[in-house]
Amino acid sequence: MFAPLLLDRYFKPDLRVPSSASSVTTRFMFFDARAALRRPLHIMTRRTHSASPIPRAPKRARIDHLTSKDFKNGVFLAPMVRSGALPTRLFALKHGATMVWGPEMVDKAILHAERVVDPTTGVISYNGKSRAMFTTHPIEKPYLIYQIGSADPDLAVQAAKTVMQDVSGIDLNCGCPKPFSTHSGMGAALLTNPDLLCSILEALRREMPPEITVSAKIRLLPSQEDTLKLVERVVNTGISALTVHCRTRNMRDKDRATIERLREIVTFVEGMGKGIAVIENGDCLGWNDAQRVRDVTGAHSVMIARAAESNPSCFSPTPLQDVERTLVPSYLRLARYFDHNWGLTKFCVAQFKGRHVAVKKTEATAMRQTLAQAKDFPGMDDIVGPWTGKDEFDEIVRAIEANPPREHRLIASSAPAIEPPVESGAPETTPPGTQNPEPPGSGAPLLPNLYRTAVPAMVTGHDATTPTPGGGVTVAAM
Repeated sequence: MFAPLLLDRYFKPDLRVPSSASSVTTRFMFFDARAALRRPLHIMTRRTHSASPIPRAPKRARIDHLTSKDFKNGVFLAPMVRSGALPTRLFALKHGATMVWGPEMVDKAILHAERVVDPTTGVISYNGKSRAMFTTHPIEKPYLIYQIGSADPDLAVQAAKTVMQDVSGIDLNCGCPKPFSTHSGMGAALLTNPDLLCSILEALRREMPPEITVSAKIRLLPSQEDTLKLVERVVNTGISALTVHCRTRNMRDKDRATIERLREIVTFVEGMGKGIAVIENGDCLGWNDAQRVRDVTGAHSVMIARAAESNPSCFSPTPLQDVERTLVPSYLRLARYFDHNWGLTKFCVAQFKGRHVAVKKTEATAMRQTLAQAKDFPGMDDIVGPWTGKDEFDEIVRAIEANPPREHRLIASSAPAIEPPVESGAPETTPPGTQNPEPPGSGAPLLPNLYRTAVPAMVTGHDATTPTPGGGVTVAAM
């Protein structure tokens, strides 16, 4: 029997109850039915529970974020300053790139940026005082790796947290030999400071959510033994993937990448048993060339820089030809729709080149001249035609949805690995005649022009050092 006070709290007695009903039970036998509806469930009378339904089969977990497996059997767009702009990355994904790396961003720079979302296009811009420093779009997020230039663990973590809502992974630049990186201890300078390099990676892995991958991109050291020691330390930081640019810090794009050195590194990493992917970077000319590179190196995936700079459709088994008609107009339409910086757009388009089938040399030359003279997007009206940028973007979205980039994979070869050819006197260190096409940084000797190493255009993918719209040399990939 309930205590009277508890009953008075939950039951409203009916005033019509006879006064002769003196017991507590009798007094509360008749009560307002409306009060019963207000009675809390936890004091309702016990009832018989129905039989439990048959448990449903657990739903298959949907993994939207990247894992270590996503870094294997793929062909990736390398991080390239200026050339790795948003339109380039989207065209690479449209034509089959498995994942794309954004251009290196210095940690301090992004910390002061303002994040702005365009309500019409959906483009996300991290704006500095005068321009957008980094732009992205949600359509590329599942495939986008953000590369940081840093020499400080705390700043690296702050920079990563600033952008992590818009990317799927963070990559540390440990190989750029350009002075703008090395003078602050970033990029290739980290190769000679492994304690700092590893402390940055450890901080990133510790502070980043588990769904955000952490990776690193390094260059070869002159000594293979030293390279293996560095690789061991880097892999033990907990990264998901390691990209190795198969050139040393003092080598430049015109020097042949020593890709044959990578096989021993891949074997070494696999022997560590952590399941880390090793990605090759250097002298791969496209999707059709990626298997050759894998056969020589044993790498799990391949990364492309200069060939993608020349033609973002190189990730397709059938890359675009006659780019003056098939690529340039579409690229310009998309860039204008995104309100992309004209100067950066002009630079990227100036790099495009490809096989000519229907386009004559005179037509190609006329397009280049028009581009050189154009001061803004309207200056390209004769080349582009109608500015249907929204249609270009919708086509990219349809292509990505129809053929998800992360499903565009290299097929593991069942054939025995091809051993690299043995060359007498083949250098295992930086070639002594390496000539820098720029003022040298720390440890990069400046040698007379007569020692410059010439490499055929078929190997390099470039006929000569690519000029920027304002003169100078191309800003190469790390």
